[in-house]
Amino acid sequence: MIHRRAMLGASAALLAAPRLARAVTVGVTATELKIGNFMPYSGPASAYGVIGRGDAAFFKMMNDQGGVGGRQINYISYDDGYSPPRSVEQTRRLVEQDRVAFLYHTLGTPSNSAIVRYVNQRRVPHLFLATGADKWGNYQDTPWTIGWQPSYRTEAQIYAKHMLEQKPNAKVALLHQNDDFGKDYLIGVKDVLGSRFDSMVTVATYEVTDPTIDSQIVSLRGTGADVLVTAATPKFAAQTIRKVHDIGWQPMHFLSNVSISVAAVMRPAGAERGVGIITSAYQKDVTDPAWADDPHFREWRAFMTKYLPDGDQTDSGYVTAYNCSTTLMHVLRQCDGDFSRENIMRQVANLQNIEIPLLLPGIKVNTSPTNFHPIRQMQLQKWSGEHWERFGDVIEGANV
Repeated sequence: MIHRRAMLGASAALLAAPRLARAVTVGVTATELKIGNFMPYSGPASAYGVIGRGDAAFFKMMNDQGGVGGRQINYISYDDGYSPPRSVEQTRRLVEQDRVAFLYHTLGTPSNSAIVRYVNQRRVPHLFLATGADKWGNYQDTPWTIGWQPSYRTEAQIYAKHMLEQKPNAKVALLHQNDDFGKDYLIGVKDVLGSRFDSMVTVATYEVTDPTIDSQIVSLRGTGADVLVTAATPKFAAQTIRKVHDIGWQPMHFLSNVSISVAAVMRPAGAERGVGIITSAYQKDVTDPAWADDPHFREWRAFMTKYLPDGDQTDSGYVTAYNCSTTLMHVLRQCDGDFSRENIMRQVANLQNIEIPLLLPGIKVNTSPTNFHPIRQMQLQKWSGEHWERFGDVIEGANV
């Protein structure tokens, strides 16, 4: 009888072990799931801070609806000021002190570049980064890091292909931020132009700490370029639009997709100054009359009115937050209550033809263990002076 009790005790201990393991999953309790983030709520890229606010509002909505997997989301977001040293500091705080389950939607190419080695060494999921640097699809070297939006390199390829169709003998001026964000555009243009790049393109750069880019614009105009490609964050994008207009330069102007918010860029620059600018889109534009009666936009506006009543509904940053956070919810639901870091990454790499409400028709989210570029398609659009007007088909970049 004693022997039988011992066996029952051992069996009970074995059965209890898995429950104990689940109980100590980092960032997860029986009632809570901790998600970590940093955003430039201050500094030269502070216009992007609305994305963090949009993410926070989305998670509040989800919590009001019961959370995910029986748990409330505890979203912890810190200001890094778009400064890589502060990004490192805030990441260590999130991982080592707050002990979040994973990092989500951390913004900025230089900021994420500063932490990518650290989070991969610690095997912390680093999900759906708010940057389109091509390297976030490098599943071989950084298997715990994945982007979300189309890569800057792909975007630049699309611009270069369109430019060659319209102006095969163009003289091109390329202005880019002097970091991995800007250099991806340089690489993408080179992909398409190939050996013609050096004879066709003049390059100028700026530092994120520069007060203005006025001198670069004046110098680039002096080259006689009839095409301008601007790879800049919102502050410098608005400056570029103003300066190009004010000096009377009229190139075919391509503008990086991350800096096309009506509220954060086009209006501050002067809406009339940007007429004719070409960019790309993968999300529906809230200012486009074509979507006035779109049922998904009606849902989004109701969300904004309830959870972000002071938010500017012409700011595309809030649309980005809504779309990306919707993608994350697909992942978390697929986890089926198992929020271990390993299972989170398995589900992140298993998204198949996911339709996100405010992506353009025909654009779907797809991932696999060998595809860490969830969104690969875009459509060109042009600034009318009031809103962005799409043209042409949904397209992909060059095969390189």
